[in-house]
Amino acid sequence: MTDHVHDLAALREATVRLLSATEKLDDAALAEPSRLPGWSRGHVVAHLSRNADALVNVLQGRPMYADSETRDRDIERDAPRPRAEQLADLAASAAGFVDAAAAPADWSRTVAMRNGVTDSASRIPFRRRIEVELHHVDLGVGYELEDLPDEFTAREIDFLAERFAGHPAVVPTGVADDTGRTWTTGGGAEGGSVEVHGTASDLLGWLSGRRDGSTLTVEGGTLPALPPL
Repeated sequence: MTDHVHDLAALREATVRLLSATEKLDDAALAEPSRLPGWSRGHVVAHLSRNADALVNVLQGRPMYADSETRDRDIERDAPRPRAEQLADLAASAAGFVDAAAAPADWSRTVAMRNGVTDSASRIPFRRRIEVELHHVDLGVGYELEDLPDEFTAREIDFLAERFAGHPAVVPTGVADDTGRTWTTGGGAEGGSVEVHGTASDLLGWLSGRRDGSTLTVEGGTLPALPPL
């Protein structure tokens, strides 16, 4: 069962780590490439700010973004801003989301995300935590997948395994980490099942498109090519 109170507390901690890391960046560092193709670190920071605002919209019953073009245009607009403006926006938008999520609400209600996706309101704090944790890694400032809290890593693997479950491009896939935790995903594509084994960090990297899976062990076939998130 999703515990939004726990997720909000964990999000606050993750946000503190993120803000501490970004405060060390100067204008030149923000303009350097991030680990996301085509995006500078400034793009990542701008996306995090606008995502916080978008998830406030979700919690308050408004469309997450006006449309995909507006979302992309806002990120491009905000990415090259001076450091002080970027960091102030990141802190303020993050605080705005936490304030909105702390308000009394029916956490069992269904809310609308992007592209026709719906979810329980109770999962929105974890969705924001995903953005903060993984994009912190994407900044390339020394925070790696191995530094993520183990509880977060396991839950994000749960989340991604659920997302790819039944996908028509992914064969039935069993996933196991080196502590014995197991997941299943895929199943919509024709072909025999495969088993994928590795550390939780490497599995998360593969499932989230942040690592190529070359360190994973695959039995029964080849490593499935996952569709983009």
